[in-house]
Amino acid sequence: MLSLDKLQSTGKKATRDGFGAGLKAAGDQHDNVVMLTADLRGSMKSEDFINTYPDRFIQVGISEANMMGLASGLATGGKIPMTTTFANFSTGRVYDQIRQSIAYSDKNVKICASHAGLTLGEDGATHQILEDIGMMRMLPGMTVINPCDYNQTKAAVQAIADHHGPCYLRFGRPSWPIFIPEDTKFEIGKALHLNEGSDVSIFATGHLVWYAVEAARQLEEGGISVDLINIHTIKPLDEEAVIASAKKTGAVVSCEEHNKYGGLGSAIAECLSKHQPTAQEYVATDDTFGESGEAEELLEKYGLGVKDIVAAVKRVVNRRD
Repeated sequence: MLSLDKLQSTGKKATRDGFGAGLKAAGDQHDNVVMLTADLRGSMKSEDFINTYPDRFIQVGISEANMMGLASGLATGGKIPMTTTFANFSTGRVYDQIRQSIAYSDKNVKICASHAGLTLGEDGATHQILEDIGMMRMLPGMTVINPCDYNQTKAAVQAIADHHGPCYLRFGRPSWPIFIPEDTKFEIGKALHLNEGSDVSIFATGHLVWYAVEAARQLEEGGISVDLINIHTIKPLDEEAVIASAKKTGAVVSCEEHNKYGGLGSAIAECLSKHQPTAQEYVATDDTFGESGEAEELLEKYGLGVKDIVAAVKRVVNRRD
């Protein structure tokens, strides 16, 4: 297990950079990995893969639905296709194609979605999808992964290449602290315990894991012991880890760059309502769209900042007590 003192930022890189590095590594390991993009090869940080394996790259242009159909056909032929575009276009624009051509027939397609959440920033509400995790976790057989930093994203790409079945991999645009040690094992469906605590459980995913780490430092300085868990795989959820932590602390906070409906918080609530009913607070967007702005300013405005996690912890601890 890791601990707060070991979770120090070693620099900043975007999780989409981690995707690019992971894609090249997956391509080195699997001759049948192919990449498709909808006119966003630069934004997806995929140049190393494309330059090394130009015959395994398909530029489909701005035709995302066609890209999903091509990916389904490539998977039928034994390839491991990785589709790439912004998260909004990877899900909302092509949900019918994913459902009918990929999920329904359990195709081995990896839907790799960048620029997710509010941290897409200046492109505004039309591009800042905040409901994609909910959409994708509802699809039967779909694995849903939301890594937290460069290193974890790189490892996640290699893991989904090894995994058979449809996957949704969500990552982001901004430079973000790198804090998960590079040699940390990534296992689909297995939560990563970041700190042992006894007073409150914080379950975090994606960019908000770093904010949860910062919040946990403040809380521990104030005498609140934090059991901090990185839920990088939202489906299948590591129910054993969730139940064990909630049983230990009796108070839960979920943290995500997503609508409070349908995402990580909902998945945890579904699990706990059945197995370990527990007081829970949500750090998530409150049934709203976003707007144009700087990434970190938007996180603060929409209640996803470090101070919001600290406040949610204090509320849930008071409710339990």
